[in-house]
Amino acid sequence: MTRTAPQFLFDFGSPNAYLSHLAIPAIEQRIGVKFEYVPILLGGIFKATNNKSPAETLAGVRNKREFQQVETERFIKRFKVQPYVFNPHFPVNTLNLMRTAIAAQLEGVFEKYVDAAFHHMWREPKKMDDPEVAAKALASSGLDAQKLFARAGEPEVKGKLIKNTEEAVARGAFGSPTFFVGNEMFFGKEQLREVEEMVSGK
Repeated sequence: MTRTAPQFLFDFGSPNAYLSHLAIPAIEQRIGVKFEYVPILLGGIFKATNNKSPAETLAGVRNKREFQQVETERFIKRFKVQPYVFNPHFPVNTLNLMRTAIAAQLEGVFEKYVDAAFHHMWREPKKMDDPEVAAKALASSGLDAQKLFARAGEPEVKGKLIKNTEEAVARGAFGSPTFFVGNEMFFGKEQLREVEEMVSGK
């Protein structure tokens, strides 16, 4: 039986996408299928769907932020992952980081780049929308930052990120992390259990 590869639509600006990224390898081992990572621009999705970040939507809502913290702690315990370190520069404009993710796909260093960008956003957080800071961080992770940034400015790369984002919205996405198994959509890191169950046929 050929199992459908689940898709992971992500933006580095989402700490929940980072936690999902940490949880995915163990899930891949259990289901015997690799996730397909799809870079999207969260800002573009928010604009197209009239959505807002949790920082805005949770503001002033009694108990909701506290519950989300409990939910995150449960996720960390269940999937045995490290918690993220809050980025003091949040919100970080991720446009260039996400374009560079497309460039990294073309350059054949996508997995290494994704690990590095998430690390420098949510493990050892830095102001990753500052080109100099980002270049230094990525270089420290063994990547040719200047080469990747140069490709990130190419029309083909910019167009691909726009296309990914528009297609995500057309399929029903309104935030990150979003997962698809075929045409079935799942939103939020907590849905990874359902994604695993669906791929496993449980």
